[in-house]
Amino acid sequence: MTGTRTLSLNTLVRLQRGLRNPAAPLLRLPVPEGMTAPMGCDAVAVPARFGPLVMPRLPRVGCVYADEAHWWWLVPSDSDYALEWPAPARYDTGAVVPDAPDLPGLIHRPDGTLPYTPPIPLYLAVCRLTDTTPSWSRPVTA
Repeated sequence: MTGTRTLSLNTLVRLQRGLRNPAAPLLRLPVPEGMTAPMGCDAVAVPARFGPLVMPRLPRVGCVYADEAHWWWLVPSDSDYALEWPAPARYDTGAVVPDAPDLPGLIHRPDGTLPYTPPIPLYLAVCRLTDTTPSWSRPVTA
């Protein structure tokens, strides 16, 4: 067939992410002034009780935002690729914070110009705190 276009699973996931409720206001975590996000931004949220437990487990901490319910870490876009973030963590594409009544406050800003927390150490810290085996260590079933 001529003109047939095959869509990969990654393309379909990105298209699905674009389907948001247009009536709902989007609260997006901002990149602080003087910082740049050349890889785009997503965010990983954990319940607030886990926040102080995650911080010391990370070799580098980027921008962290918090309110009474959650802490959010800015990570490069697509940091969820091939990762299943364990519950109760939540991966927020575009650093949009759904269900937050107000924009959370910035509680940590790193030195330098990049706002990112490295996603793999963050993923491993969250897995450890939630007693979850990382997705690449799980047995493969047929």
